Amino acid sequence: MSDDYQRVEAHDCPMSTCAAPAGSPCRTTKGRVAIQYHTARFRLVPSLAKALSVPVPPVRKPGTAWVELPRPAGAGAEPVGHIRIGYARASTARQSLDSQLDSLAAAGVTRVFSEKVSTRATSRPELEKAVTLAREIRASGVAVTLVVHEHKRLGRGIDLATLAEELRASDVGLEFLTGELQGSHDPGGVVFTVLAALSGMEREYIRDRTLEGHESARKRGKAIGGASVTDDDMLSMALHLRAQELSLREIAARLVITKGARKGHHPSPATVMRMLREHDERTAATEPVAALEAAESA
Repeated sequence: MSDDYQRVEAHDCPMSTCAAPAGSPCRTTKGRVAIQYHTARFRLVPSLAKALSVPVPPVRKPGTAWVELPRPAGAGAEPVGHIRIGYARASTARQSLDSQLDSLAAAGVTRVFSEKVSTRATSRPELEKAVTLAREIRASGVAVTLVVHEHKRLGRGIDLATLAEELRASDVGLEFLTGELQGSHDPGGVVFTVLAALSGMEREYIRDRTLEGHESARKRGKAIGGASVTDDDMLSMALHLRAQELSLREIAARLVITKGARKGHHPSPATVMRMLREHDERTAATEPVAALEAAESA
């Protein structure tokens, strides 16, 4: 079952005709459980702000007589104790988590969830486990803070703001040990929301500037990336093997790099594909010119 209703019910309904307290579904003017939550209420949750409607789940028995349900455990009460849960993430398997784990340990965090997965991945299992555990502990009446080395480990822009809202709805704190957002934050605060949005803009700015630099370099005939491992002899052999209808993998296995750090190794099929594609593009671009010159000399 979707937990959208739990995030909605973390707020009191602002509609004067409803005024349902946190923990209870919205109600109609006739004293029945509403079929869907009031727009003014579910739009208090940023991730649902653009939704057209949020249905009241069957567990709340829409259409039955409305009764006030208990508020979420700990709501309006002073928490007893405080637990800090850590989360660490690296984007690739080659990256090390050591510095993040050391930072969390130095901050006194003993329970840490860690994983190696891209920020853009739709699923981050260890983060989901950390958030679920934080919610369960907070529901028992204990204060909880999710501690992360840097905000980029959680995400940027709207993704970070959405996750922060989920934490806020569960009354879970958020703390970053370093970076632009260093310190403890109110995930629902205006300052945090603005900074989270700016962090997303930063990524797009860097990406756009990088692409502009690459395009500028290409116009000047400069190669992008590391030193090329291909040469004219390798291209000639690759063309000969392609004419025999060999696959890219078979062609790569018969070629040998003659320069650079990978001298003596076989190029990758991707390198062979790129080399042949660039050759074909150059050939296609020069054919019209050659045909025109031939016509003029005839």
